[in-house]
Amino acid sequence: MDKTALQDLQEPEIHSELETLRHSCAHIMAHAIQRLWPTAKFGIGPTVENGFYYDVDLDHKITPEDLPKIEAEMKRLIDKNEVFVRREHSIPDALETFRKLGQNFKLEIIETLKTETGATTVSTYQEGDFIDLCRGPHIQKTGQIKAFKLLSVAGAYWRGDEKNPQLQRIYGTVFQSKAELDEYIHLLEEAKKRDHRKLGKDLDLFSFHPESPASPFFHPKGTVIYNRLVQYVRDLYGPYEYDEVITPQIMDVALWHRSGHYDNYRDAMYFTEIDERQFAVKPMNCPAATFIYSSHRRSYRDLPLRLADFGRIHRYEKSGVTAGLTRVRSFCQDDAHIFCTPDQIEREINRVVDMILKTYDLFDFTDVKIYLSTRPEKRVGSDALWDKAEDGLKKVLEGLGRPFNINPGDGAFYGPKIDFVVRDALKREHQLGTIQLDFNMPERFELGYIGSDNVEHRPVMVHRAVLGSIERFMGILIEHVAGAFPFWLSPVQARVVPIKDPHNDYCREFRTKLKEIGFRIELDDRNESMGFKTREAQTAKIPFTLVAGDREMQAGQFAVRKYGERESKVMTQDEILALFRDLNAVPDKVKKG
Repeated sequence: MDKTALQDLQEPEIHSELETLRHSCAHIMAHAIQRLWPTAKFGIGPTVENGFYYDVDLDHKITPEDLPKIEAEMKRLIDKNEVFVRREHSIPDALETFRKLGQNFKLEIIETLKTETGATTVSTYQEGDFIDLCRGPHIQKTGQIKAFKLLSVAGAYWRGDEKNPQLQRIYGTVFQSKAELDEYIHLLEEAKKRDHRKLGKDLDLFSFHPESPASPFFHPKGTVIYNRLVQYVRDLYGPYEYDEVITPQIMDVALWHRSGHYDNYRDAMYFTEIDERQFAVKPMNCPAATFIYSSHRRSYRDLPLRLADFGRIHRYEKSGVTAGLTRVRSFCQDDAHIFCTPDQIEREINRVVDMILKTYDLFDFTDVKIYLSTRPEKRVGSDALWDKAEDGLKKVLEGLGRPFNINPGDGAFYGPKIDFVVRDALKREHQLGTIQLDFNMPERFELGYIGSDNVEHRPVMVHRAVLGSIERFMGILIEHVAGAFPFWLSPVQARVVPIKDPHNDYCREFRTKLKEIGFRIELDDRNESMGFKTREAQTAKIPFTLVAGDREMQAGQFAVRKYGERESKVMTQDEILALFRDLNAVPDKVKKG
């Protein structure tokens, strides 16, 4: 069991009022399940963003059709207005209590708390005849829950290990008012419509195939978006003074031993043997950057050296956690590695922060949270190096004048990091960019530079990504914009539609003119009704539909309809060209700004 889950059962902490409500609702759900199916065995039932879940082992397969029945039983328990009673138990007493209840998963948790954390006591909460192992806190009475809903059922392996029993995970949510619950349910329904896997198929962007599990096949339209995202980041490299490099995908396993990846990351790596040598497919680009750095003798005058790499990387993800574009096994990151002197750290990180925030603003991610993620339990390097790295990042963040939060234990195994979390149009949070400060890899690869004192020093290595995984960012963006991409990014920027056959040549000529300039334009000259063709253009979420009949053709104009709008505006060809040029230049304006 992970540390967070153990803490959730051992250490009391201050919870928000809403989190406490969710925690209590999870207990009431478990109580209701036990009343309906008395042989139920319970795993853990934590709160999560916007809700809660509980893992249960049960012979009966719970289906979505069972959820209303569980909800009805929960309402009966809530109406009883039972008090939540907290008790402290010695470990032997707790083991005896849950042994009598037949709750074998709770027994395992208690034993784990005893052996791994040294706990001598644990707490339980009871409401009515239901007792559960929990640190709390809880609401005072069940009747305080006013607005809840059970959402879905999924499978989950006990302790996240596929060798363990598979439990049934029931998700739910609760809010302090019905209005808040209704708004959240509306957002969930909207999320189903915006699901990037659905839109990816509807808009013909990408597909997945069992011959290469969890690895997307990008179709022509999806490839346009993908390449435009890469090009946007690539175009930043001039103003921000990066040099792009290309590095191998397969390297000798000795490299990964030296970097620390083999010891700390090998379960997520792919290996192969060639010419009686063992190789690994790279899960990260960073060790390769050290080879380029060390290919020359470096001076302080060469630094900072900023090396950007769009290398494809592969990481093994269990089939149960892969999800569309947002969790894949093969992907490309907009990686870069900055080698600098200690006194250059603050300026370099500030430049990266500027690049990241400007980029998120371009994609209309305006609600950005910043987290400082500190040393994990499994790590390389001395505590002194970690102290130095964490203090350095904290100093930079304090100098930004923006609020930030500490995320304990969530750093990379080689160094602490700054993570950027954005909130999308559906109010969901996604971690995107990252800046990681690394004193360890320069030590492991014995990197050096000659300082102004004519003495060799170790450089500092800064890992950074702006979008992160291009695949993951694309999945998040599809849902953020509901598949209606901004003009500069859209795979088809406009569709030209003649009303009747006599207008075909006029429309075809303008389409050719736009394509020769570099715009991505389609012509729909099918023998279909005008209403059908314009509706189809809207369904395809094409930014502009240009319609021409007799009047428009004679005047050298088009009726221009913007996606999502009912009314059209008559524009000349020159006006359309000026508009399209302006919209296509939006990323360039951001870079210059």
